[in-house]
Amino acid sequence: MGLISCILILFLHSAPSALAQVNEFISIDCGATSDYTDPSTGLQWISDTGLFRHGTVVEIDSPNRDISQHWRRRDFPADSKKYCYTLRTTKRRRYLVRATFQYGNSGNGDPYPKFQLYLDATMWSTVTIFDASRVYVEEMIVKAPSSLINVCLCCASTGSPFISTLELRPLNLSMYTTDYEDDFFLNVAARVNFGAPTKDAVRYPDDPYDRIWNSDLEKRQNYLVGVATGTERISTSKKIEMKTREFPPNKVMQTAVVGSGGSLSYRLNLDGFPANARAYAYLAEIEDLGINETRKFKMEQPHVPGGYNNVVVNIAENANGSYTLYEPSYMNISLDFVLSFSFVKTQDSTRGPLLNAIEICKYVQIIPKTDNKDAIVLDAFRDISKGSNWTHAEGDPCIPTNWEWVACSSSSPPRITKIVLSGKKLKSEIPIEIKYMEGLKELWLDGNCLTGQIPDLSNLINLTIIHLENNRLTGPIPSYLGYLPNLRELHVQNNSFRGEIPSALLTKRLIFNYGGNPELFQKGEHSKNLKLIIGASFGAIVIIVLMLSGSSILLCNCRRPTPQPKVSETSNSLRATSKPSTAYSLVRPGSLIDDGLDVAYHITFSEIEEATLNFSKQIGRGSFGPVYYGKLKDEKEVAVKILAEESIQGNQQFVNEVSLLSRIHHKNLVPLVGYCEEASQRILVYEYMHNGTLRDHIHGSGNQKHVDWLSRLSIAEDAAKGLDYLHTGCNPSIIHRDVKTSNILLDINMRAKVSDFGLSRQTDENFTHVSSLACGTVGYLDPEYYRNQQLTEKSDVYSFGVVLLELISGRKPFSAQDYGPEWNIVHWARSLIHKGDVTSIVDPTLAGTIKLECLWRIAEIAILSVEKHGVSRPKMQEIVLAIQETIKIEKENKKRNYLAASSSREDGSDKLQHSSTSSHDHPINIECLDLSTRCLNPSAR
Repeated sequence: MGLISCILILFLHSAPSALAQVNEFISIDCGATSDYTDPSTGLQWISDTGLFRHGTVVEIDSPNRDISQHWRRRDFPADSKKYCYTLRTTKRRRYLVRATFQYGNSGNGDPYPKFQLYLDATMWSTVTIFDASRVYVEEMIVKAPSSLINVCLCCASTGSPFISTLELRPLNLSMYTTDYEDDFFLNVAARVNFGAPTKDAVRYPDDPYDRIWNSDLEKRQNYLVGVATGTERISTSKKIEMKTREFPPNKVMQTAVVGSGGSLSYRLNLDGFPANARAYAYLAEIEDLGINETRKFKMEQPHVPGGYNNVVVNIAENANGSYTLYEPSYMNISLDFVLSFSFVKTQDSTRGPLLNAIEICKYVQIIPKTDNKDAIVLDAFRDISKGSNWTHAEGDPCIPTNWEWVACSSSSPPRITKIVLSGKKLKSEIPIEIKYMEGLKELWLDGNCLTGQIPDLSNLINLTIIHLENNRLTGPIPSYLGYLPNLRELHVQNNSFRGEIPSALLTKRLIFNYGGNPELFQKGEHSKNLKLIIGASFGAIVIIVLMLSGSSILLCNCRRPTPQPKVSETSNSLRATSKPSTAYSLVRPGSLIDDGLDVAYHITFSEIEEATLNFSKQIGRGSFGPVYYGKLKDEKEVAVKILAEESIQGNQQFVNEVSLLSRIHHKNLVPLVGYCEEASQRILVYEYMHNGTLRDHIHGSGNQKHVDWLSRLSIAEDAAKGLDYLHTGCNPSIIHRDVKTSNILLDINMRAKVSDFGLSRQTDENFTHVSSLACGTVGYLDPEYYRNQQLTEKSDVYSFGVVLLELISGRKPFSAQDYGPEWNIVHWARSLIHKGDVTSIVDPTLAGTIKLECLWRIAEIAILSVEKHGVSRPKMQEIVLAIQETIKIEKENKKRNYLAASSSREDGSDKLQHSSTSSHDHPINIECLDLSTRCLNPSAR
């Protein structure tokens, strides 16, 4: 099936005034039933109904029922395709492109979506829904690279991609100019209106360009906190004079915050950072200062090398008057995930610092689209098959996912390597532009109605396979085909080719099919026709005789009885079975039958007594029974677990562990060395883990080895990989059912391995869950599993989420002393995190050692893992990726700190040379991070 098509013919033209720009606004309500005019703004909204073959409209229960755009959303399938809106633009004109997403409460119980958003071939954002009532906004400022741009949704990891609105806003010619706009888009990370009277955002008609200025009163989780003591809100009704190029709205500039205590500070989280950014402060003096009053201040945070922190700002002086806009800026600055900024008044100032608004945009490197020469050919093929479903493919042919009928290279820009259009009812000639597709390796055009001759393919030296059979092609077969160096297959049968077959095709080693072309012949072939007919007839007779003889032999063999294999006796131990089965069961106490796979090594009781020195050193106790230290004859150190007492339940756990661990092997699962099954003894022998349990290190006495933050992340990664293997690497998959810190063991190198599989259960691929009496440990047990008695892999995810919270906080999962009788670690952590107070859950021994971005990432994945409903929790694979990303950021941060310290020790100064400028030509030295393939070279604006 073809990909979705939504081409909106939206012609936009340049206009000198903001009013003309409004007439060019494009506002698409995704899921609306008809076009309409918004009564509050007067803007025209276009419905996308009727333009989609795919996607469904979903009515949502939104708290914003007074806004029409929040009544519905459009959902797309969670598959491998991309779904694109195509907007027509004016090349090299600047636009603001905005997409909004409100999930709402649709009542279907599906997990919250997480998917990717692309602008052309450039990754725009990963849209992750945490709050169903919140409107998520993504804005990109672009200099249009061509006459159209594509906004695409794809690659859902949970839920389904969806969209609420899509908007295109042309900007004034001078706005948002940068020296890097041909290579980088601007992704809006923050646009904040300080001193706002309400939580409502400011946008059109107050802002004629319809930018969204968020109120600083909106302090949702992870957004804007840390206000300095003494911060006051001020406003004016006077008009602000605008003489600069970004034109913030008067309504925004008429409010501000002032640090009456002498300082002004905030903390703002920037999604997608660290990264290079364009940062603007919008300032206007909106208080009437007395003759002897001054407002002078300088920035103390963030620290920027090169002396900009010593630059004193005097708004009225810098702007040449009060009630006049002043725009200090960084055109290229490296910012972290957490932006903590503060302004402090100078000693000779009588008034504290003032701030009206800020705007921060991340530089996003533009990823090249598929080579235009290839795109032209693909468009030509679609033109000769109008109306066919396969032509419904939008966006870039290769990025982020390729169209169904092409394959692409990994080069930049991508090149088309394969075209598969077999049986697509193509009519007309093969496009002659195909000769420019230098990367093409396979061409499949068989089973169509193509006419004319084979076009020039002589430059396509990478071609390996050509399928042109079953068409209406005419003319000779080009001789150059025999000299294409990589050609392995050529199929031209059942056409109307004529003339002599090039000798190079007959002598070359390749598969060459050319039958069904009556006027096509080899050199000297006419005189041999009679001989060929006779030979062919004789050959057919021989084949028939051979077939009849073979049938007779086969019939005789089929009548012979099938010999029966000898069946070996079944003994009373795991060692004796060879029965192929997909399950295992108790035969009687003291006798087991395994699942037909290789079982673990059997160890005699006397060997175990010798290894443990007659069970002299107990090192722990698990749900199975006491655990002893031992050393086998080969010097291998082992942990010996003994079934405490004879019971059906204990026998089942014993069978469970041996049967499971005999067939699963992973570096993050504790390996079973062997077992003992003699008389009434049930013993399991494991590899000895020198550093004990994770619980010992987190909650043990002060003698336990301290585990730093990076080590905790590595332990979490190891354990998550082990559980992910159980869920996805085993067939059928396995649910552990007792994930907790005491079942995560640490080897001599502090690498983690999951242990204790006595309660584990296999799943059935035909069922969504396993009905099972709830088992587990208090504090870790999935409440949904406990209520419904329905076990799923998400039950392990819940338990692992508790483990993550333990690693972050150092607290026990259940403690009346710590949380009270009604609460546990999940309730406690969730309450603080939802308030944005993530630092309050950190283990005191880790204070000051964790990068705040990393803390947020792990805290968020932990809270998602302990969601009340399993469908809202991530998969273990997603948790592994989140932990790995956090480790990468933490290591890069440590590396930067180390290099900075080393550089300082060498010569007492920062050896890296950095530079940037503000809009008022203040020289600024800043850090210039590498963005994928190149670094922004700062230059004067």
